[in-house]
Amino acid sequence: MGRLAQTEGLTEVQREILSTVRSFVDKEIIPVATELEHRDEYPGDIVEGLKELGVFGLMIPEEYGGLGESLLTYALCVEEIARGWMSVSGIINTHFIVAYMLKQHGTREQKEHFLPRMATGEVRGAFSMSEPALGSDVSAITSKGVLDAATGDFLLTGQKMWLTNGGTANLVAVLCRTDEGHPEGTAPHKSMTTFLVEKEPGFGEVRPGLTIPGKIDKMGYKGVDTTELIMDGLRIPADRVLGGAEQGRGRGFYQMMDGVEVGRVNVAARGCGVARRAFELAVDYAQQRHTFGKAIAQHQAVQFRLAEMAVKVEAAHALMVGAARKKDSGQRNDLEAGMAKYLASEYCKEVVESAFRIHGGYGYSKEYEIERLYREAPMLLIGEGTAEIQKMIIGRRLLEEYRSAG
Repeated sequence: MGRLAQTEGLTEVQREILSTVRSFVDKEIIPVATELEHRDEYPGDIVEGLKELGVFGLMIPEEYGGLGESLLTYALCVEEIARGWMSVSGIINTHFIVAYMLKQHGTREQKEHFLPRMATGEVRGAFSMSEPALGSDVSAITSKGVLDAATGDFLLTGQKMWLTNGGTANLVAVLCRTDEGHPEGTAPHKSMTTFLVEKEPGFGEVRPGLTIPGKIDKMGYKGVDTTELIMDGLRIPADRVLGGAEQGRGRGFYQMMDGVEVGRVNVAARGCGVARRAFELAVDYAQQRHTFGKAIAQHQAVQFRLAEMAVKVEAAHALMVGAARKKDSGQRNDLEAGMAKYLASEYCKEVVESAFRIHGGYGYSKEYEIERLYREAPMLLIGEGTAEIQKMIIGRRLLEEYRSAG
């Protein structure tokens, strides 16, 4: 293990967990990742291995069968997994966000029903905010949940987009508008509700009123299934409103944003992991490839490029660790999470491109791992909010912190 991206102040337990995950990545993920990615094949054996390691329950409290670890521990594990194959970290991320939302906002019954099975990976989560026409404007969602007064159930209708794990998950947290009962003129984000939708894994009609059409074909980020979700009179009992029908109704936007906040730390960690792998590939290739009678690592231009890559890897890791520790301390961390996500994703793209350039023509060949990373890095620029969204969050929070006395 190299000197870059080390984390000070970890406990012995944290170091043991990271060592175990790192060993798993080196032995079970890196050797097969590119082959599986080229086939767009779901990594079933890898997922089973992660279940056995307890990764799906890392942040779930011990009383529900999880390991009860911190966001920092989880983020460092994600960094290691993304270093092996980013798609695998995506499988875990959406599951983790739903488990976090349940832990923070669920009723006692909801926690007892879902969290023990989520800790083992028996129940795997996905979450759904985006829709085909709204992009980053979550307040503009049109999917609706209408109360059926005769039964007390909600009937959900609408189309959702960009569900990671949409096919393989059997629990989806879905954000819908529930306008009834809210005075006219109520802010849009105050009339949204999160529903816990249980379904069968797979594609097609996975329960009455709910269809998962199929996998979206993507440039990169393959293996993991990304899907649409179509609801047409999907009946959901009131006890599957996150937080309960009384307390949870109208709180969906806030619950989702809380989940996305920790999800942004996760995306930052993924960016750190992919960038670190790109650096490892580049520094290794630069010492093996010879031109003009010496290894290209001996050319000053290549050394400068490696130096710039290393600085970016280190800076992104430090910012990600700081954001995770801020959340673990119980403090608001939307500023730090936004900064970490923005910097890590941008630096990841730049480090991967530099590694691609160092590989020269071979970087364009599918035989080399850097080709896969080059297609995966752009997803991080979009996931959990674009760079522009992060800068809006950062700018607003800075104005709050540095409000002018005049």
